[in-house]
Amino acid sequence: MNKLRALILAGLALAALAALPARAHNAGVSTSRLTISERTVSVEINALGLDYEKAAGVRLIEVGSGVVNAVALAVMAPSVLTYVSDHVSVLAGGQPCSRMAATARPADTHVLVTIAWTCPSGGGDLRYHVTLFQDVDPAARHVAVIATEHGEREFVLDRTAPEIDLSGAGSSTLQLVGRFIRAGIEHIFLGYDHIAFLLAVILWGRSLWPLVKVVTAFTLAHSLTLCLAVLDIVRLPSSVVEPLIAATIVFVAAENFFVHDIRKRWRATFVLGLVHGFGFAGALREYGLSTDAVAPALTAFNIGVEIGQVAIVGLIFPLLLLSDRLGGGAAMHEQRHPAVVYTCSAAILACGLYWLMERTVFA
Repeated sequence: MNKLRALILAGLALAALAALPARAHNAGVSTSRLTISERTVSVEINALGLDYEKAAGVRLIEVGSGVVNAVALAVMAPSVLTYVSDHVSVLAGGQPCSRMAATARPADTHVLVTIAWTCPSGGGDLRYHVTLFQDVDPAARHVAVIATEHGEREFVLDRTAPEIDLSGAGSSTLQLVGRFIRAGIEHIFLGYDHIAFLLAVILWGRSLWPLVKVVTAFTLAHSLTLCLAVLDIVRLPSSVVEPLIAATIVFVAAENFFVHDIRKRWRATFVLGLVHGFGFAGALREYGLSTDAVAPALTAFNIGVEIGQVAIVGLIFPLLLLSDRLGGGAAMHEQRHPAVVYTCSAAILACGLYWLMERTVFA
């Protein structure tokens, strides 16, 4: 009886990992593209509609899909533009430049704000100051791309460095790689649906090699579609991708009740992983990559995602082995105790069905 209780507790602990995703995610990465003509600075700012909802207290997006509603944005544009004006500025010699008219328009799940400043001649060096969404997420980051006749320069602004000199040299390749490795790790740890998928496909695993094949198949698949999407060879809207990701979670969680051998599951994981790559692409596109930055950023982001996946499996697999020992499954090398897998799969299935409904019926 004690073993049964321990087994159930182990299953519930693993199920809690599947339900963890219910917490709110942090602000996305906002970006801006700047062009400078003499003393006029024109900027297009790209940020998630969801982030404006949190920060500016407006209603912009359609529930489930996250797509920005054009009518809602037209009504709430003054509030959005006021928020941007309060958190984005151009300075000349430390003094604010004059802001010109601004506009806001929808772009799928994002809002594009176009704004310009005119600065007095002889007013000193121009600087760009951004604190977007730091009031709701202190870790919020902003990527600024400055377009010049000599090419593009990229800068990263955050709470510790909210301002840049518009004549600066930009980020080095090493800094770029490091930033996108971190971004990939963060995205997989904050991507609750990706974590739920990974957990579901490894629940029956009792040895290392089948798990390696499953994780590798997932990596290859999402890397392929991530590259195709970011390079604009194949692109799917988030209103299609997000429900499909939820459907893959429902599939693998339900499959656990009928298929106990994961040795050949890498094939299905590869096919379903193709869908998740389009989801990763949406996150990577938030950075507004310049042409020169695409190759190193893609590579680094994939490395970061893989590091995150290995870390997640490394955390979960010992818990699965512990559940075997608690439930007497260590003596049965052929499979894991069904109670653990069924408990976790039921929790993941419930989450998947909820996300699927949220992203389709209630979108």
